[in-house]
Amino acid sequence: MKRKICVVTGTRAEYGLLCRLMREIQSDGGLELQIIATGAHLSPEFGMTYREIEKAGFVIHEKVEMLLSSDTPVGVTKSMGLALVGFADAFARLMPDIVVVLGDRYEILAAAEAAMVANIPIAHIHGGEITAGAIDDSMRHAITKMAQLHFVAAPEYRKRVLQLGENPAHVYEVGAVGIDNIVGMALMPLGELEESLQFPLGDKFFLVTYHPVTIAAARQSDALQNLFDALDLFPGYRILITKANSDAGGREINRRLDEYTAARKGRVACYASLGQLRYLSAMKYASAVVGNSSSGLLEAPVLKKPTVNIGSRQQGRLRYPSVIDCAEGKDAIAEALGKAVSAEFRRGLDNMAIPYADGKIARRIKDVLRDVELEGLFQKKFFDLK
Repeated sequence: MKRKICVVTGTRAEYGLLCRLMREIQSDGGLELQIIATGAHLSPEFGMTYREIEKAGFVIHEKVEMLLSSDTPVGVTKSMGLALVGFADAFARLMPDIVVVLGDRYEILAAAEAAMVANIPIAHIHGGEITAGAIDDSMRHAITKMAQLHFVAAPEYRKRVLQLGENPAHVYEVGAVGIDNIVGMALMPLGELEESLQFPLGDKFFLVTYHPVTIAAARQSDALQNLFDALDLFPGYRILITKANSDAGGREINRRLDEYTAARKGRVACYASLGQLRYLSAMKYASAVVGNSSSGLLEAPVLKKPTVNIGSRQQGRLRYPSVIDCAEGKDAIAEALGKAVSAEFRRGLDNMAIPYADGKIARRIKDVLRDVELEGLFQKKFFDLK
C-alpha cells in the first residue's frame, strides 16, 4: 500500500517553495500525494492562486475555506478557528500517513494543531528560523513542537530545533527547499515575461514585495510611505510590485499599493500574484529585490541579485552578502537602493557561494518521507541538550 503524504499550502509563496517536493512525491511509486489548499489560495482578492496548482497538473483533494473579510487581529483569530474545523474534517476524510507543512503562518499552525489531535505525524520544513519582526516566530516554534520530522535549511537552524528538545535523529539539514526551483526551472526570457505581464520592464527595474510587520503595525503606514518616497528618487527604474499576503494589515497595504500604482501609470505595475515562474523570472532580470519578503533572503541570492531588506520583519534569518539591511526611513531605503544598483556591489556577488544548490533538496526530503519508520513516530519525548 502506498504511503499517503498530505501537503498543506495556504499562499502563493509557500506553494512556490513546495511544488518541487510535491512533484517528487507525485512521481514516486511508493507514495500517494494528497494536497490541501487553504487561505489566500481560495480568495479572489489574493488571486485565486489554487488555479496555479491545478494548472501545474496537481489534483487538490481538499479546499479548506477560512478567510474572513476582516484582517484585523480578531478577524485573523476567527479565520484560524474556521481553519481548525476545516482541517479536522479534511484529515478525517483523507487519512494521511504524514502531513507536510512549511513555515510559520497562522493557517499552517491550525493545520498542525488538527493533525496533532488526529495523531498524524507532521513533517515541518523551515523550522528553527527567526523572524523577529513578526509573530510568526511563536507560531513556527509551536509547529516545531507539534512535528515529528524536521527539515531545516542550515546548521544554525538545526541547532535551534534541537534546543527545543527535538529528536536529533529526525532533524534533517537539507537546505532551503526553494533553491531547487531556481536551479531546476527554465525561466522566461525577458521579452516573453514582458509580454505575459503586458508591461515593459526594460533593463532597469525593481521587484518589490512589502508584507505586514505584524508586531509593529502602528508604524507600518509611515514605513510604506517612506518606501514609496525612496522609489520615487529613482525615476529611471520601473517598478514591478507583488501584493502583500493575508496577514493582519495586508489589505490596507494592498490598497496603498494600488493607489501608488494608479498615480504612476506606465512606470509601476502591481499584481496580486505573479505565479512562481513569472516571479522568479522577474527576479532574474531585476536590478534589485526590494521590501521585506523572505524571498529576498532565500531565493534572490541564488540568482546573485541584490536585496534591499527593509525593517525588522526578517531580523534573525541568515544573510548572504547580497542582502543589504536598512531601516524604514526614506533616506535609509534610498541609500540602500543606491548601493544595490552600484556596479561595485554587484561585481562582489559574482563569486558568492550558495550551499545545497545541487537541485536535490526536495528529493532528499521525499526520500525521508518515504523511508522513515512510522511505527512509534508520533510518540515524542523531550531530548535535553547534553
